[in-house]
Amino acid sequence: MQCEISSVDAGWWIVSHEQKLWLPNDELPYGQAEKWGLTGSQGQVIGEWQGDKVWLIRAAKPDHMASVRQLIDQDPGLFQLAGRGVQLAEFYRSHRWCGYCGHEMNSSQHEFACLCGHCHQRYYPQIAPCIIVAIRRGDEILLANHVHHRNAVYTVLAGFVEVGETLEQAVAREVMEESNVRVKNIRYVTSQPWPFPHSLMMAFTADYESGDLQHDGKELKDAGWFRYDALPMLPPVGTVARRLIEDTVALCRATAQ
Repeated sequence: MQCEISSVDAGWWIVSHEQKLWLPNDELPYGQAEKWGLTGSQGQVIGEWQGDKVWLIRAAKPDHMASVRQLIDQDPGLFQLAGRGVQLAEFYRSHRWCGYCGHEMNSSQHEFACLCGHCHQRYYPQIAPCIIVAIRRGDEILLANHVHHRNAVYTVLAGFVEVGETLEQAVAREVMEESNVRVKNIRYVTSQPWPFPHSLMMAFTADYESGDLQHDGKELKDAGWFRYDALPMLPPVGTVARRLIEDTVALCRATAQ
């Protein structure tokens, strides 16, 4: 529920607008509202971290607005809450008007939702399911450099789940589309909320079955099979992609002994 922030309100402050996050000194603000000049702002509590409230303020600051990616190497719990705040701020910004009747909507006082007082439609934050998969072939792992990467980072394959397919079907389809490789023994590992902009990454491992590697030039700059002890630059620690790679490397190392 939105309320006016008082000078003594305290906790972690997520100030977000247009998928950006306010990070003065490259850190998430913590402490009393007065310290950060947030007194009088409209905000709401969206969670708790280490016994302190986590506040969301849907506004822009004139400086130090950055991507939530800067918090990837922080504690996973704090990164997850920051991602929740950014996603909620964008949800409320993009749902000012009802998509059915065009009337202005109001935020629910009881849950993360927007309500239309005219046609009574209720909207919830969008979550896009994605799969991400590490593929093993003997002592090698399939890694790719994506077109949207600004550096030489190589990571595992990923993609969005399409309407009417299972997660396992999405794994097999995405791998075939991006690499021309068929996989088997698809196994679920874990999941991670991924606020870029509003995904839920569901992680799998799989074994190579057949096919000659031919990467999709539209989505991938390069792809290859890398021996577990001769890997390229990898995604940062804290990402589900890095966990999949490290788990696969550990398996390769164990079976190689």
